[in-house]
Amino acid sequence: MILLDTLFIGGLRFVLGRIAAAVDAELDDDGRLREELLAAQMRLELGEIGEAEYAELERTLLARIDEIRTRRAGGPARPGALRVTGVEATFLGEEAGGPRAPARPRRRRR
Repeated sequence: MILLDTLFIGGLRFVLGRIAAAVDAELDDDGRLREELLAAQMRLELGEIGEAEYAELERTLLARIDEIRTRRAGGPARPGALRVTGVEATFLGEEAGGPRAPARPRRRRR
């Protein structure tokens, strides 16, 4: 039973670690934002959006790209920005001084 619990917890930690790595990679990718900026320029040229709407999109996207580049360079992130740095999980019975799973009754030998 303990072996199964250990395998389950190890597997869960592995999956959560992979998710955290994927989120970090997505947060640090400015390529998608540059593609959005290019798409906005095309929509402006085709007349689908106006100058004011394009200016707002451009300002927002360029600010986000600058934020990503600053974060990559080791500069401060904007206040309130979130970054996944790791995953920690505690399960019933692992906590120091916390409640433990009930022990199975032992059978007496005669």
